[in-house]
Amino acid sequence: MLETIVQQLKQTTLFEWLAFVTGVIQVVMARYNLRFNFIAGIVSTALYIYVFYSAGLFAESALNSYYLVISVVGYFYWSDAQHTMARWQQQDQRYALILFFLSFGLLFFILKNYTSSTVPFFDALVSSLAWAGSWLLLKRKLENWLVLNASNLIAVPLLIYKDLSLTALLTLIYIYVAFQGYIAWKKEISN
Repeated sequence: MLETIVQQLKQTTLFEWLAFVTGVIQVVMARYNLRFNFIAGIVSTALYIYVFYSAGLFAESALNSYYLVISVVGYFYWSDAQHTMARWQQQDQRYALILFFLSFGLLFFILKNYTSSTVPFFDALVSSLAWAGSWLLLKRKLENWLVLNASNLIAVPLLIYKDLSLTALLTLIYIYVAFQGYIAWKKEISN
């Protein structure tokens, strides 16, 4: 298995390597609640739109288009001091669930009926969880880390299946940083 991973890493495109590096920078900066995470996010997501589309992960490509918009909006939204970290409220939970179910239903329908996707259910599931988690991150809700990790845990085997080993590694890094981010944000909110 290690030999297969090494071989896949050697075959990784420059676009995926650049997306990987900027993705690591983005998530580490988000963990430290730094607004500039969105600049790295803009670069990473723009590259991943192409990488995922090329791999036939169409919902992941669309998700990164959404991330691109979230990154631009987030950069300006986080500059406003009134938008600080907080736990999600009932209204935030409702919006996240609505976003999840609507995006899952729409993505699965489109992927199943109008694309050549070989993994429409899992592509839609990973993406719709990430759509909801990213919205919560934009709003600086603590629970964003939990929702994003649910997406990431499902994404790792999907990415390996699609021969995107470097991106699977990045997703494992995201899982670790999200765990750390949850702990750090929870501690800061409690103070």
